[in-house]
Parts: sequence; C-alpha cells; structure tokens
Amino acid sequence: MSRVKRGVTSHKRHKKVLAQTKGHHGQRHRVFRRANESMLHALRYSWADRRQRKSDFRKLWIVRINAAARIHGLTYSRFMDGLKKAGVDLDRKALADLAVTRPDAFAKLAEQAKAAA
Repeated sequence: MSRVKRGVTSHKRHKKVLAQTKGHHGQRHRVFRRANESMLHALRYSWADRRQRKSDFRKLWIVRINAAARIHGLTYSRFMDGLKKAGVDLDRKALADLAVTRPDAFAKLAEQAKAAA
C-alpha cells in the first residue's frame, strides 16, 4: 500500500476555513484552530437565526398593526377578530404594509372590523 501525504488536502481545508472567517476578530481569523471554532459557531448561529428571522418579522408586523389599530380606537386582538368576522382574509405581512404605506386603506379595514365586532 502506498503512502498518502495529506499536505495539499489539509492546506486547502485550512485556507477554506480562514477564508470563511475573514472579518472575524483577532485569532479567530488568523489561527486555524481558533478560526475553525469561530466558523462552527458562526454557522450554527446563522442556521438558527434564519429560523428566528421569521418570528422577528411576525413580531414586527404585529407591533405595526397594533399601533395603526389603536389610532382607530381598536386593540390588535379586537382588530384581528373583527377582520376574521368580516371575512377579510389578509395576512399580517399585508396588513402591516397597508398600515405603513396606505393608512387610508387601513382605516377602511378598521371600520369593517369595528362594524363586524
């Protein structure tokens, strides 16, 4: 069996890890062992935060809808309940966008929600 030298492979792997940690601070982008740890943590955080982003946006939409609904004398829950009873089937993303960009359209929705509740 012939001898396998791994210099090329490990050099390539080290370069790949150091390239991925470009922008990290101190040893975290210079020393392979520290850079590898830093890269593994960063990849784990990015994976988790891609899932967290969905929750963050939903919270933002709810805050925006609540603020706009309170201008029209409704709470968020009463507004959403009124829309459901009125048969308006808009998601929170669309409602938050209306609240920010088209307050007049949101006001009409608020009136419908008040009437249905």
